[in-house]
Amino acid sequence: MGFADAVVKHPTGAPMTGAPVIVSIIAVAVAIQIANLRVLREYQRGVLFRLGRLRPLRGPGLVALIPLVDRMIRVDLRTVTLTIPPQEVITRDNVPARVNAVAYFRVVDPRLAITEVETYPVATSQIAQTTLRSVLGRADLDTLLAERDQLNKSLRQIIDEQTEPWGIKVTTVEIKDVEIPEAMQRAMARQAEAERERRAKIINAEGEFQASHRLHDASEVLSRSPAALHLR
Repeated sequence: MGFADAVVKHPTGAPMTGAPVIVSIIAVAVAIQIANLRVLREYQRGVLFRLGRLRPLRGPGLVALIPLVDRMIRVDLRTVTLTIPPQEVITRDNVPARVNAVAYFRVVDPRLAITEVETYPVATSQIAQTTLRSVLGRADLDTLLAERDQLNKSLRQIIDEQTEPWGIKVTTVEIKDVEIPEAMQRAMARQAEAERERRAKIINAEGEFQASHRLHDASEVLSRSPAALHLR
């Protein structure tokens, strides 16, 4: 008796020929294979592990995985906006300040981002927070308020150097807001007002000084020429 003519008992007890069994097996195999198909978008890459070993990157497009053998992790290559939580810092001139910032980064090497650090967004956020406190703690308040561009550049460079081994590129870091105590704000306002008054007095004194020089020159001319005095 050939294989195609074999009789197999159905779970209900009714006989079932071998052909439907083969069809069922093929259908199950096809379903399993379809279930292991993945589609990666243009901005995604797949980090593939085969029996635990790292394989070449996959994507974009259709990716077929081997059931029970392959494991793939999707990695987004788009720029990520990272909001750095407000940080309490003490400036170099001992002024307490509350600073928040925003950073922009993207993955440039998906394999490193998965294999070198457990969760790269969290790790990048922690590095950004500690760097923010460290860099701003070495600057005085005037620098923090007036030279943000230079501070932003230093922050970006330091954070990028630390995340480079993870395959992360930090493109921009921007200090968004600096909050100082209300008492310090009042003191700064009084200082600014005093500075304006000082400048006004200096300008007034300069005007008096120049006027006195002009009067002196005029008196010299008149004293040397009685005719000029008569005409005056």
